[in-house]
Amino acid sequence: MKHLITLIILFCFSFASLLAQTGTITGKVISKRTGQTVPFANVQFTDSSTGSVGDAYGRFSLKNVPAGKHTLRISFVGYLSYSLEVDVISEEVQKLEISLDEENLNLNEVVVTGTRTAKRITDSPVIVNLINSKELDQVVAINLSDGLKFQPGLRVETDCQTCNYSQIRMNGLQGGYSQILINSRSIFSPLTGLYGLEQIPVNMIERIEVVRGGVSALYGSSAIGGTVNVITRVPEENSFNITNTTQSINGEAIDNILSANATVINENENAGATFFVNNRNRQAFDANGDNFSEAPQLKDNTFGTNLFFVPTDNQKISVSLSSIYEYRYGGEMVPGPAYLAQQSEERTHNVFMGSFDYQVFFNDKKNSLAVYYGGQKTHRVHYTGIVPDKEDETASFVAAPPYGTSDVITHQGGVQLNNSIENFLGGQAVLTVGAEYAYDDVFDQIKSYNYLIDQTTTDFGVFVQHDWDVLPNLNLLAGARFDKHNLVEIPVISPRFSVLYKLKGNSQFRAGWGTGFRAPQAFDTDLHIAFAAGGVSRISLADNLKEERSNSYTASYNYDKASEHFIAGFTLEGFYTTLDDSFYQFPLGEDSFGQLFEKRNGPGATVKGITIEARANFDYVLQLDAGYTIQSSLYNKPVETIENLPTKSEFLRTPNMYGYGTITYTPTKSWSASANVVYTGTMEIAHFGGVGTGQSEDEYFSTPTFAQIGVRLGHTLSLEKTNTGLELFGGVKNMLNAFQDDFDISKNRDSNYIYGPSLPRTFFVGIRIKSL
Repeated sequence: MKHLITLIILFCFSFASLLAQTGTITGKVISKRTGQTVPFANVQFTDSSTGSVGDAYGRFSLKNVPAGKHTLRISFVGYLSYSLEVDVISEEVQKLEISLDEENLNLNEVVVTGTRTAKRITDSPVIVNLINSKELDQVVAINLSDGLKFQPGLRVETDCQTCNYSQIRMNGLQGGYSQILINSRSIFSPLTGLYGLEQIPVNMIERIEVVRGGVSALYGSSAIGGTVNVITRVPEENSFNITNTTQSINGEAIDNILSANATVINENENAGATFFVNNRNRQAFDANGDNFSEAPQLKDNTFGTNLFFVPTDNQKISVSLSSIYEYRYGGEMVPGPAYLAQQSEERTHNVFMGSFDYQVFFNDKKNSLAVYYGGQKTHRVHYTGIVPDKEDETASFVAAPPYGTSDVITHQGGVQLNNSIENFLGGQAVLTVGAEYAYDDVFDQIKSYNYLIDQTTTDFGVFVQHDWDVLPNLNLLAGARFDKHNLVEIPVISPRFSVLYKLKGNSQFRAGWGTGFRAPQAFDTDLHIAFAAGGVSRISLADNLKEERSNSYTASYNYDKASEHFIAGFTLEGFYTTLDDSFYQFPLGEDSFGQLFEKRNGPGATVKGITIEARANFDYVLQLDAGYTIQSSLYNKPVETIENLPTKSEFLRTPNMYGYGTITYTPTKSWSASANVVYTGTMEIAHFGGVGTGQSEDEYFSTPTFAQIGVRLGHTLSLEKTNTGLELFGGVKNMLNAFQDDFDISKNRDSNYIYGPSLPRTFFVGIRIKSL
């Protein structure tokens, strides 16, 4: 009996010892070609069901792995699968770095904007278009405005001859119908909507995600036309980059941009920070020799940081901070204070933006909770004025010049819960629920013009979304959002429904419907005071103004054909949006300062069209991308936009055809060449006449078509001893000089009479020092 007990004890100890003989494997999955991390890769042992999924930064961890030799298989869509043998040693931690070869099929991108959750781009039930930092570099984008020109269904326009503010139009709708997010947060204030597209430098941007069509079900007011999500630089690996670009604007004005980035990651890779700084100094440019600028003087200083900390395997904290300073002056090019110029606009912006995100995973990462906050504070000092012709009026004007101040504070905070359901009626699903509160306070005043916007808006929103993979090739997405906006009498409910069906091979069919709304508040161009006919035009809001409502329908077909050495494909999308009680600017006449307009509800409108995208990539040596949109934007009944002129059904400043194309050639790692084109068809715009401007009568005008072409050539020298590279690059923008040639002249010009490219032919050269 004693021997039996002894044997049992020895067996138990031996079994326990065997159980204790386990080790841990941790690592990171990266792309062999780019060195960038591959997020959410599958890591699996071939001899068991043990495995894991990497996180958004490519990191994975396998614990309690039995000691001994095992075969580990790593896979991810868009990459060739890779297997290796690992020898697990008891009570030891092995660190691996896995490099995957890309397939000739670029399906590995992960996006967040379409569903507010991370999804591979081919699995998203709505189309999400991407442009990353490398592509921004190839088109020589200086700021966000430049980069958005190369997205299907989007058009960036310059809307003021004097100050050059810009806005984007998505699917034929003007800027106020599109929501711009910074790191998925709606902190792009109404005032920032005027100049912010040019104030955000590209070295601040990691990538841009664009969703066309109504997404108010996720993001609330003003997401009728779509959403642009600017993802700022993410800390991934120790690196640095210093770039100086000098541009010559038509040989008459110099534009110099100096930018720098640096990233630091700790040894455990659980904390890191990236820093960026950008300085721009551009001289004013006069296109027609009247000593009044068509491109204003710019002085910009921007700096900021993104930080992350992973205290445990299932928690992450992210912080983003940035500061933007911009000085902008346009008008008569004379020394001295702005109010002594015959006509000018002067702007000094100080913008501070920040965000905080805390995310925690639990229940074996089946659930996640995110708590977030974003905010912005903008202070602006501005001047907009024209010196009167009469001496007695001039004395009064100089005694009290029309300087103004603007102060904007924006806050957004919220919470979001994601719950993964592994078996939902035979499929998998993710249930997302959340709530957020947005506060925006706008104060803009020019006492000399009796002009004042003092408006506070609040919006409390609750959203729910069910993202259901019914079958491996079928996804259904349904959701809705409840918004209580302080300027909308009745709470708004915005439902949404989308379907994704994957056909054979690499084809997807998508269809969707969603409703949206736009609150009756001051947005983008409504805050801009324009010059016209020797006075200033101002826009006020009608007392009985109510919100716009929309219904948006989209359908698309996506196809990609891949082989060993190339991938080529296309996307065909149709869109149809109806607007009820759509906003328009009604002319009220004139006062002693100039033209007066009032934002009113119109009879409704319909915007419809098709967009086709084409793409091809040959061995990552030659890449082509293009997009073209044909559309119409019409009020259901004609509306009056210029007093004493015929009413118009067409949306002004809205071409029915526009598109872009890019081509990149990279024969070796040291050489690169690229070319691009942006095409804009004819459109109707308003032109107010003025004395001595060259146009004395008010009129509608059909603009000519134009295409701006750019090219870039770069060569990188490898400095191996210092592990750095030196790149020299140069080229030309708007090569054929498709620049407007009929600007108004003198101080009485109509500053809104502007169309075409923002700059004439511009040559550039640059130098970059970067880590390899």
